[in-house]
Amino acid sequence: MSTFGDDLIQAMSEALAHAKGEGPAVVHDPISPREVREEARLTQAQMAPLMGMSLSGYRKWEQGQRRVSGPAAALLRLIQKEPDAVKRALLS
Repeated sequence: MSTFGDDLIQAMSEALAHAKGEGPAVVHDPISPREVREEARLTQAQMAPLMGMSLSGYRKWEQGQRRVSGPAAALLRLIQKEPDAVKRALLS
């Protein structure tokens, strides 16, 4: 069988294991941009630049019109844990 075929079989096996809750995959709980922002005591206008996005784009997250991607969710978790460190690093 080709390398592609082997890779495809392995990928499907991993996907099936993940669907069953097995395997090494890490699943993170959803995160609420609004809750993170409120905990950090920031306005939407202050939060948007921290996330590297426009204010209107950020508002769409809070309104549920857009979904938070993996890297953005990781940054939100960092802001939730260490808001001052993130502000120092990104707004200096």
